[in-house]
Amino acid sequence: MEEKDSVIYTRRREEMVRKQIEARGITDAKVLAAVRNVPRHLFVSEALQDQAYGDFPLPIGEQQTISQPYMVAEMTQALQVSEDDRVLEIGTGSGYQAAVLAEIVFRVYTVERIYTLFSRARKLFDALSYHNIVTRYSDGTLGWKDEGPFDAIIVTAGAPDIPYPLVSQLAQGGRMVIPVGDQHSQELVKLYKDEKGIHRTDLGGCRFVKLVGEHGWKSL
Repeated sequence: MEEKDSVIYTRRREEMVRKQIEARGITDAKVLAAVRNVPRHLFVSEALQDQAYGDFPLPIGEQQTISQPYMVAEMTQALQVSEDDRVLEIGTGSGYQAAVLAEIVFRVYTVERIYTLFSRARKLFDALSYHNIVTRYSDGTLGWKDEGPFDAIIVTAGAPDIPYPLVSQLAQGGRMVIPVGDQHSQELVKLYKDEKGIHRTDLGGCRFVKLVGEHGWKSL
């Protein structure tokens, strides 16, 4: 039964990549390979596994969600990551975004403020042998100063403004992707940091749960 399920999910994953991700213009071969490899259905509850490859976010508990597959791919492509990069993720959530990044980069540092999600994701990373993912239970808006600077930073929740600690922990030549806006809708923003300063590009509208913390929203 497990082998049959594996074949079925592999087919669904391939269809997801073809119809939802490639069809919308994601072209980075590393990103496409990563989303083909990560078993997305394992990052949601058993009751929702049949919906895991659908073109929509899903609830994961604690008023949080696993992002739509296309959004994960779009944000990953926008980061322009490579195999030697060290990436900071703010908002571990289900762990799916971190796993996609871990397929590509040297190391992922991921921070989660909700303990049940942090604990569940850590167990799943271990079960799937993602040994290049380092986890932390903390306020993600403060970043992870001791491990910085980072080649890339990804924020998987909507912020009212760009948290200054994250910008300060971005390396020269580093990229950050973050949703910024009000509590109902945001603009997906890409930042590039060089010796001349911070350069901003808006990538389009999006909708995420709130980024809660000292440099984000104060409550859900």
